[in-house]
Amino acid sequence: MSQPFATRYPLVFVPGMLGFVRMLLYPYWFGILKALRKGGATAIAVQVSPINATEVRGEQLLLIIERIRRETGADKVNLFGHSQGALTARYAAAKRPDWVASVTSVAGPNHGSELADYLESHYPHGTARGRLLKAVLHALAHLMGWLETGWRGPSLPIDVHASHLSLTCAGVARFNLQYPQGIPLTWGGQGEPLVNGVRYYSWSGVLQDRRSNEGGNRLDGTHVSCRLFAKTFVREAGYCDGMVGRYSSHLGQVIGDDYPMDHFDIVNQSLGLVGKGAEPVRLFTEQAARLKAAGL
Repeated sequence: MSQPFATRYPLVFVPGMLGFVRMLLYPYWFGILKALRKGGATAIAVQVSPINATEVRGEQLLLIIERIRRETGADKVNLFGHSQGALTARYAAAKRPDWVASVTSVAGPNHGSELADYLESHYPHGTARGRLLKAVLHALAHLMGWLETGWRGPSLPIDVHASHLSLTCAGVARFNLQYPQGIPLTWGGQGEPLVNGVRYYSWSGVLQDRRSNEGGNRLDGTHVSCRLFAKTFVREAGYCDGMVGRYSSHLGQVIGDDYPMDHFDIVNQSLGLVGKGAEPVRLFTEQAARLKAAGL
């Protein structure tokens, strides 16, 4: 039997803010892990605090990696991080490069999110509007935790303000000073693909491609949300996925940054409703094949 995606090290998937493994019957990585496992990959979806600082999530991820190494016998793992999950994966790789073979950033805000900046200025911490937003997000995180059926473990801490600060452009700039591995030296460029033995990759999409508003996205409410969020962007107003800018997503080897997909399409949500011609699952299977070819 052919096993084109049977990488040397397990593939570990880290969700973004308000992420989950499986909510009731619905998986975060819709159709992706199934396709990878069919091709021989050991693909593991994990859960960290749905809303918290990147460093807190990163420490949680390190404990998970340690357990996966122990249970599988693998020396290292290949990390895939979506959105804030990319920053979380970067933190783990920077802290323990001996445990991580690669980091793949999928629509990661590696230079921050202009949406987070907008919320920072329009819903500031400590104001009535800020407290309302915090309450809504806090309640949503708890609700999603109750509906989580794909992950078992202790209750995970929630800190809305810390999470928000971790995602602003200023917050990520501070993070990058401490953990610069794979970050491009020039805006819009590519970063060093190999640092301390860890390979860094990234890809992302733009919803300004007219194809992203066709196909399944005509029925997808999250696509409408991303189009509304995109109106908050200034620096990358014409090139974003609704939550992360095209160039802000760059890390290490940039596989692509203009796929016709919004921030949710890129991980095949919702129920695979994506724009015309978009193939998010294929991006993951191709990356698994790429990692296998690199001996990872």
